[in-house]
Amino acid sequence: MARTQPRPLDRIQALPSWLTGRVAARGRARLTEAIAKEDLNLAHLAVLAAAVQDAPLAQADLVRRLTIDAKDMVLLINHLEHLGHVVRDPDPRDRRKNVIRVTPQGSAALNRCLKEAERVNAELLAPLEDGERRQLLELLGRVLDE
Repeated sequence: MARTQPRPLDRIQALPSWLTGRVAARGRARLTEAIAKEDLNLAHLAVLAAAVQDAPLAQADLVRRLTIDAKDMVLLINHLEHLGHVVRDPDPRDRRKNVIRVTPQGSAALNRCLKEAERVNAELLAPLEDGERRQLLELLGRVLDE
């Protein structure tokens, strides 16, 4: 008996790139919704996190570190500054540049958003058992590092 070939759409939807993209889109949508009450998005969160982690960090270094277009970075920092989450200070090593400093208010917002991110991701992976979650994260890390 001849084996039938899977239908084209079924083949596409079985691809790891399709499946991981759909899961990622679902996770991003849920996280975006969860942090919207802070008037932030994922890019804002990445800027805050990098600025906290690698302080002091020049605006140009943020662009390179996060691979965000320089014009977009200006808009992100403007928004964070408007919210009182960051301030721009002259770079002590080069007064022509700015370093981004996260304010206590910005650190508090980042911590709230990180808790929301952990909650959302726990919900996203709820169908998996603990060992499966750990294994999935390890496998995804290996694929990403390849």
